[in-house]
This record gives sequence, structure tokens and C-alpha cells, in this order.
Amino acid sequence: MARIILITGGCRSGKSRLAQEKAEKLPGCKLFVATCPPLDAEMRARIQRHQREREARGWLTAEEELDLAGLLASRPEAEVVLVDCLTLWVNNLLFTADCQKDIGEDEMSAAARVLVEACRRHPGTVLLVTNEVGMGIVPENALARSYRDLVGRCNQVVAAAADEVYLAVCGLPLPVKTSGGG
Repeated sequence: MARIILITGGCRSGKSRLAQEKAEKLPGCKLFVATCPPLDAEMRARIQRHQREREARGWLTAEEELDLAGLLASRPEAEVVLVDCLTLWVNNLLFTADCQKDIGEDEMSAAARVLVEACRRHPGTVLLVTNEVGMGIVPENALARSYRDLVGRCNQVVAAAADEVYLAVCGLPLPVKTSGGG
């Protein structure tokens, strides 16, 4: 049964760096799961730069925008899996092929539970990175409010199941939940 670690924080809070550092301290084959669709030239260049950096450090990379549970099931050789990030995964579930899907909090909870179950079945450690998007102002439009709520619901389900949860602030990890149950 896998150990699940959730790392959350705002944009540029250091959450991805923290997750990678934690992962690199663990033994075994390491797999980075990218959920970001390469939408434009800047994003493609960013993705390639990050892939080169990880590859030089011995990481394997898989890109999966939607079926994270299926990907975890298909890669048992990876003893350490880092999924970056759940926020984009929620976006991808909400928008497929430029079409907005009708997904509510119940569907999001169900999808997050399927992901957690897949994480639990995976051998080793699974680190999940997400954004804390609900700490700012209330968005002005219904779609943005729905997205914020779906990310919040996903984060709650995953955090409840995680063995450890950290909040990254200004590059510093703040333990929210530790293996001791804190």
C-alpha cells in the first residue's frame, strides 16, 4: 500500500520544488506524471526544459491529462510517483477538446476517490501537487467559481486520504498533516 503525500500552495510557492526534493530523497525508480497540456509555444518550451532537468536527475516522465488512475495502474515499476498537478487535472476534466463539461462537486469527489484508491494500490510513494486556489477573492463569473470549488473539493478528498499534507508558503513547507496523524 502506497504512502500518499499531498503538497499544496499558491502559484510560485515552491510546492513543485518541495515535492521533487522529497521524491528524490526516496529510493527507487522515479516517475514524473505531467498533467499540463502543451497549449502554446511558451508552455511547450517550459515543458521541454523541465523534462530535460528531470531526465538529467534520472526521472522518467509520463504525460497524462485525464486518466491518472489508469496511468498509476500501468506503471508499477515506479516506486516513487510525482503527479504535478491536480489543479490542471481538474481543469482537464472540466474542459476536454475545447468543450466545457458539466462536472459538479459530487463527480469531482468521485474522481478524486478513484485517484486516491489507485494511489493506495500503487507500490511505494505517490506525491501529488496541487494549488490552493480558494484563498483569494471570489471570482466574478460562474465558470471560475465552479473551477475554484472543484479544485477545493478535489483537494479536500485527497488531503483526507493522504498520509502527509504540506502547505508551501514562500518556498517553505508547513506541515499540515503528518504520518503521526497531525
